[in-house]
Amino acid sequence: MLEKLSENLFDKLSIDFLRNQVLKNAYGNNDTVIAALDPRILLLWYLFFGLVPWFMDNVALLLGMFFLVAVTTRLAKIAPLVLFLFCLGIFSQTGYLLIISLFFGGNGETVLPLLIMTLKVAVVSLASVTVFSGLDPDRLANGLEWFGCPERFSFSISFGYRMLPILMEEFQNILLSYRLRGNAPRKEGIGGKVKWLVYQVKVIIMAFYPLMLNTAKRSRTTVEALEIKGYRYASQNMAVKRIRLASLRLGQKDFYFVGISTLWTAACFWMAWQF
Repeated sequence: MLEKLSENLFDKLSIDFLRNQVLKNAYGNNDTVIAALDPRILLLWYLFFGLVPWFMDNVALLLGMFFLVAVTTRLAKIAPLVLFLFCLGIFSQTGYLLIISLFFGGNGETVLPLLIMTLKVAVVSLASVTVFSGLDPDRLANGLEWFGCPERFSFSISFGYRMLPILMEEFQNILLSYRLRGNAPRKEGIGGKVKWLVYQVKVIIMAFYPLMLNTAKRSRTTVEALEIKGYRYASQNMAVKRIRLASLRLGQKDFYFVGISTLWTAACFWMAWQF
């Protein structure tokens, strides 16, 4: 039973699985409710839920915010790998302290501050995952530019998003080259699987420098292509900027999203003030 479970686990933890999960979360959520919203609304929503929870200490209020961002995360159809990393990050930062405080003589006075901190981190993290999984590079850059961010700053963020598939492709090619030249240990038994996992970790570490070098070469080619097409002139031309931002329009879904979020948050503040 244990051996079969380990086989299923190691089969899932492959490079192709990780690559598909990352790309799905970054580029595969264009048909969700969150992705259909205006990027300006999403950025303002994230600005509220990314800053306000840090100044709140009421458990009921933070629980209400957590429920709202959990629902939006469900609507955004986040990849399971991202949710697993979110849970792992929350537990590694503050969650384990809750368990330790309970087992080593802690009481309500000890648990309450840790619970508040855990809820703050959870709300901000889920809000970040929701917003940035629902924004593709172009919509994110247009939203930032509409709020007055420098065009080069907006483009650099968009370009970083676009470099993600190139990074994953280069990483996979480098790993395949190492596999062709190397001799991986056999995955026989629990000990063999552990050795195979250690070998894979070593290969990933050794692949870091070639990955950065190959990505830098391809980035330079991309920048030269943009310069040939007149990117620098277009970034300084106001007429081009107006055409690029003309696609940003508020719709009925945006008003519904803002209205529901505002009413729910106001109700949470009212409940916290009452009790």
